[in-house]
Amino acid sequence: MRIWSWVAVLCCAFGLAVAGCGDDDDDGGDAQQAPSGDTSQASGNVNWCIGKDTSGAYGTAIDLFKKENSRVTVKLVELPESADEQRRQLVQRLDAESDECDVLGMDVIWTAEFAAQNWLQDTSQIIEPRQDDFIPSTLETAEYEDKYWAVPYHTNAGFLYYRTDQVNQAPETWEDVYAAAGENNGIVYQGAAYEGLTVNFLELLYSGGGSVLSDDGQEVTVNSPEGEAALAFMAQGIQDGAAPQANTTYMEEESRRAFENGNATFMRNWPYAYALGKESKIADNFDITTFPSFEGGEPASVLGGINLGISAFSKNPDGAAAFIEFATGPEVQKTNFLESASPPATAAAYDDPQVQDEYAFASDLKAAVEQGQARPVSPVYAQISEAIFTNVHDALQGNAEPQAALEKMTSDIEQALETF
Repeated sequence: MRIWSWVAVLCCAFGLAVAGCGDDDDDGGDAQQAPSGDTSQASGNVNWCIGKDTSGAYGTAIDLFKKENSRVTVKLVELPESADEQRRQLVQRLDAESDECDVLGMDVIWTAEFAAQNWLQDTSQIIEPRQDDFIPSTLETAEYEDKYWAVPYHTNAGFLYYRTDQVNQAPETWEDVYAAAGENNGIVYQGAAYEGLTVNFLELLYSGGGSVLSDDGQEVTVNSPEGEAALAFMAQGIQDGAAPQANTTYMEEESRRAFENGNATFMRNWPYAYALGKESKIADNFDITTFPSFEGGEPASVLGGINLGISAFSKNPDGAAAFIEFATGPEVQKTNFLESASPPATAAAYDDPQVQDEYAFASDLKAAVEQGQARPVSPVYAQISEAIFTNVHDALQGNAEPQAALEKMTSDIEQALETF
């Protein structure tokens, strides 16, 4: 199996920057126009602004579209690899009401912010006729205030990796994972103070039945029994040694290398680490599974990925819609998965026999995405995430008791919500 080019995907999946501020009277973008809904006669030029095409997936999508549609010409406008820089350049264009970009390739966490700033056109007419094509959890990342402002393109969800020569089977609960880790060689995960730690915390919080915000996004709900249970569990794991203290410095690659070097029994990481692990010295001694449950709740993963939106300032929204419909359709979704290891947002690709033959864990990945949940949907997500990972990190390092860290987290998030 060839090595996956997931590092670039991860750069997109975890971009973090300060979100823009808006007027409290904004209506979530009612003023934006929507595509006409009929793309059969679309024509003209379309610029697709998205991160650097390190895997070749974007070029492949354009090439396949060109074979099917000679009336619309799509040009790839590559942004930098860094997600922070991608967002900065998109925001700069959109704030200036530039019509340079028609299709926007966005980290899933940017969708609500861009919609709230009136930078996106309503894409509900693209999604609703095909709603059953998408894995339902991916649609949550494209929805804001009861409308769809983007279309899921690629997705991502984590796995629990475990050493088959150290444990007989994958534990069914996070509590059992940590117990087995303490009896063996520990668990590694993404515990540095960055977006990855937010995701790791949310996976436990969601599985235990907790949340960060109320359904309307106006109230902070993280300071709850579920929130305290998740944070206290993580902090206790560090204190007991089931999760080594080094986790507080680890991102994806550090945790992967520790696992591959034989320094851990378990690892929480993204699917990209599977193919790399199969070329390491532990190739025959590990397996993967979807996340277990926590505190008696339902297993939960947290989704990454890329959504495709239409700029509010595009002069060719119908052409943009035609390309998005095709890029999120079966041919591109399957081909990108096979050739570029880009996880589809649509369900059918995972069940394709060719995909199943190429990726033995395609069904596991589909299940991981199906149990996925969106990160807090908010125009100020960046500040919310920083409030989460900063205070979780303080608790893991022993600089704050879990309850005190939750109280500070709540205060920080409330301040963030007041800025929009």
